[in-house]
Order: sequence, then structure tokens, then C-alpha cells
Amino acid sequence: MSTTSSVSGSSFAGLGLDPSTKAERGRTELGQDEFFELMIAQLEHQDPMKPLESNEFLGQVAQFSALSGIQEIQKSVADLALSLTSSQALEASTLVGREVLVPSSVGMLDEQGALEGTVSLGDSTQALTLSIYAPSGALVRQLDLGAQPAGEAAFQWDGLTAAGARAPAGLYTLAASAGAGAGTVAAKTSVVAQVESVTLGRAGAEMQLNLAGLGSVGLGTVSEIQ
Repeated sequence: MSTTSSVSGSSFAGLGLDPSTKAERGRTELGQDEFFELMIAQLEHQDPMKPLESNEFLGQVAQFSALSGIQEIQKSVADLALSLTSSQALEASTLVGREVLVPSSVGMLDEQGALEGTVSLGDSTQALTLSIYAPSGALVRQLDLGAQPAGEAAFQWDGLTAAGARAPAGLYTLAASAGAGAGTVAAKTSVVAQVESVTLGRAGAEMQLNLAGLGSVGLGTVSEIQ
């Protein structure tokens, strides 16, 4: 440990007990045993006319103890980070292929399936409408979800247009509105999407889920795993 060596160097100069000799023998750290060997040698070789002050001796011991403690903390943190990364990898393997509910104003409609999700309501409403728009901006379908209590109101679009034709697969924009007339307010939507793969970040970073058609989202944004 280079810091310990620098702390000890000024105290042991002239004793022929340079801590760097440990590195010459293949060691890069000054361990506890070596430190106390040097301390004993320092006491044995001290000038009788200028004996080592007890507070100086205790100060050097305290410095070494503090540095050793920091090393132990760093090692514990590194071990914890490795454990968390392994736990994330295990969790990731169970999510691929599953469906999750995430906040989004767009949803992916595949060729045969439906588009599902929820609308978040802070208050109850007597009328909830979900408008679905094609990538071109054209209105494809409106779903009348009726009166809803506060909370999460579920919806499902069967993929049919207002004319009853099958809408092509792709991304569709969702716009929910609660109330009627001048009292209409916008509401946030969440959609169900399939997890195609998972990206593990560096230790301590949030795991990223790569969703079909929607790109990457943080695991923390998921409100439900289906």
C-alpha cells in the first residue's frame, strides 16, 4: 500500500528499513506484520537523547489502522458489487421473453396480437377515452373505456381500425383523456411490451430491458411483470 509506505518513510529514514524492499521481493503492500517489525526496529534504533514520543508512536499506529480499515472497506464494497452483478445476471435470465408493463405513450402492435396497457387516473372519472394514432398521425381507433375509479384503468386494443380492418403491425401513439367537454384532462398511459434482451450495466448501475419496438428502459420503470 503506497500510502502507508509514504507515512512510514519519514519515521524510518536512516534505519535501513525502507518498506520498498518488500516490493523488491514481489510485495506491493506493507502488511500489518511488516509494519510492526518496522515499529519495533524504530524503537530499538531510536536516539536515546531524543526518544520517540508516545503520542508520535500511537499516531503512527492509528494511521496504519485507519489505512488498513479503508482497504477492508474497499474490498467489501468490491465484493458486494460483484455479488450484485451476479444477482442481476440471474434476474435478467428470467425476464427475457416475459412481458412487462412500462410507462409509454406508444405501443407495439404485432401482426396477430393486441395492444394492452393501462391509463393512470389521479381521480375517478365518468368518461375515459383512449385515442390510437398511426405513425402518420391519422386517427385509427377510439376506445370508450367509460366511467373509471381512480387508479389504473386497463385497456386492450384488438388491432382493428374504426372500419373493422386489421391495422398493420407497428408502433402506435396513444392519447388518453378523462372527462368531457371543457373538463377533459390528459392522462398518462402504460403499455405491455415483451422483453427481447437485457443489458447489464457496470456494477451498481441499473439493469436495462430491451423491449420489442420500444427500445431500452430501466428496470426501475417496470410496474408489472407478466
